[in-house]
Amino acid sequence: SGTLISARVFLTAAHCGDDGEHVGVTFDTAYEQGDAVYPGTFQSDPRYTQAQNDPHDIAVVVFTKPITGITPASLPRANSLSDLSRWQTFTSVGYGAYAVTNGPGGHQFLYNDVRMMATGTLNATNPAWLRISMNPSTGNGGTCYGDSGGPNFLGRTNIVAATTITGDAVCRATNVDYRLDTTSARTFLARYVKLP
Repeated sequence: SGTLISARVFLTAAHCGDDGEHVGVTFDTAYEQGDAVYPGTFQSDPRYTQAQNDPHDIAVVVFTKPITGITPASLPRANSLSDLSRWQTFTSVGYGAYAVTNGPGGHQFLYNDVRMMATGTLNATNPAWLRISMNPSTGNGGTCYGDSGGPNFLGRTNIVAATTITGDAVCRATNVDYRLDTTSARTFLARYVKLP
């Protein structure tokens, strides 16, 4: 999953691909074989170490040609997410698993290649991460496997506050997201887009 942040740049997570890999991206809400796919090159932060808690888990796809007909999302200003309200909401978007079932053999994650969204509230802000509740018992929703790299919009704005990186094993407690207002994220992104 990911987000268009300029006509030629698609934001995602470094663990979603291999640096220099030629990839295809769709913007369809429900992808089916044969739908339009836009070619580009996957470029990850060179400081990414593939550790699960790596604060350099950020990448972009640079498209061969500009994408038209889609308004790119905005990025946050430097250090603008440090003092968010405990009640701040986020809209998480991605193509990940839509359900988790538990049966013989353990958990199964169900996918249908449909872009979905959910709203969660802030649990905690860390130097590199936003931790967003996706606990359904508190009215929150969130992300799951396959949503990595997808956007977590600040409330109902078009500002991508963070990208989905990880969460709990069964996708029911906390969505852990890489902040895009940090020096680390901005240093990488400045190579590809003009920052606010």
